[in-house]
Amino acid sequence: MPASSRPAADTAADRRADPDAAAAALPWRETLKVYLEPATLRMFALGFSAGLPLLLVLGTLSFRLREAGIDRATIGYLSWVGLAYGFKWVWAPLVDRLPLPPLTSLLGRRRGWLLAAQAMVIAGLAGMAVNDPRAGLEPMVWCALLVAFGSATQDIALDAFRIESAEARKQAALAAAYQTGYRLAMIWAGAGVLWVAAWAEGATNGSYQNTGWRTAYLVMAASMAVGVLTVLFSPEPARRALPPAKGPADWLRSALVEPFADFIRRYRWQAALILALIAVYRISDVVMGIMANPFYVDMGFTKDEVATVSKVYGVVMTLAGAFVGGVLSMRLGVMRVLMLGAVLSAASNLLFAWLGTRGHDLTALVAVVSADNLAGGIASAAFIAYLSSLTNISYSATQYALFSSMMLLLPKFVAGYSGAFVDAHGYGSFFTSTAALGVPVLVLVALASRMKARAGPADGGEPP
Repeated sequence: MPASSRPAADTAADRRADPDAAAAALPWRETLKVYLEPATLRMFALGFSAGLPLLLVLGTLSFRLREAGIDRATIGYLSWVGLAYGFKWVWAPLVDRLPLPPLTSLLGRRRGWLLAAQAMVIAGLAGMAVNDPRAGLEPMVWCALLVAFGSATQDIALDAFRIESAEARKQAALAAAYQTGYRLAMIWAGAGVLWVAAWAEGATNGSYQNTGWRTAYLVMAASMAVGVLTVLFSPEPARRALPPAKGPADWLRSALVEPFADFIRRYRWQAALILALIAVYRISDVVMGIMANPFYVDMGFTKDEVATVSKVYGVVMTLAGAFVGGVLSMRLGVMRVLMLGAVLSAASNLLFAWLGTRGHDLTALVAVVSADNLAGGIASAAFIAYLSSLTNISYSATQYALFSSMMLLLPKFVAGYSGAFVDAHGYGSFFTSTAALGVPVLVLVALASRMKARAGPADGGEPP
């Protein structure tokens, strides 16, 4: 690279290597204007598409299964369906580099993979709709796995789409818009599905009615049209041209080995600290979340109550948290907000232990769920911006998939034992224990905030 062009490349790389350096001192009007840009609005709609499947194979499904009489331990183990999100790094290199005929030629690589993934989600949700868990769990599990695999694949392509759609300093705003759409989808997939199921069941004695759930899941499958239409009408983001592979071995090296080797080269020993932080940052929320809906059922809350409080008031607070987290990350720096989110997320789990002592108290449910989701929104917006800052745009899909997979792998595995833990120790001890899981996170954030990342070719330079 010529010497005259080197300073500009280093500056761009430094901005992404150090997330706090990307917090530009802009006027508030300029800071907020980014939320109206086309790339940000597209991420809002695509965030809806990404957020819709998650609850339908985890949280909402656990409510459905518990209402159908499935025991808590089985529900906990079935949450391992979500491990598909934790292993998406395995096929992320294919999504990052492999064309998908004929979709790639028609739509581009990112949009082609997005559309294929959305088709898998729609097919899986339709399958979950027509199966009754009381007649056997195996068909339901296979359909849920298809939804999870399609959803994880959509996440891989969508994360790369987002990272390639704007420069580093705007990633926090795109993350906040993504989170807003994501959380709106969670209202629909959480509250909406319960409302539709309750409406379709009509006047019942409170017993499980599969016809209501069938209608609800079919409506959710149709709701994926938001993402499909957004993909069809969005431009393919510009990305760096890839040199042609000299053979299968060269393709495997560039697609599978180089993305991970690039990360290690840029961060060296600090890579272990970064990966440890990523692996445990959301552990308190993820482990607690698997038992939240069974907890509501066991506390006697109805579908309408859970839909209104947990899936509307709570998610509105998450939207507020995501917006606040995105703005604060741009103004104060990602690492400060990352620490704030870690503290709030762990502390909010203690409120659920208190809620367990209140019985069927709707006011307490509103307060606890709202506080928990506000904390989660702040943490999520900062965390997504942090993960985005670590990626090299040359390998954006693969590297981000590695980070987001590690974010879920350990928490999802531990969460599988949550039902058995509740059976043995009760809800109070369970929620207190999930709060304690957040303590190591605070230490890791403090250590990561002091480290100086090595600059890399994050803005499209040639790999080293």
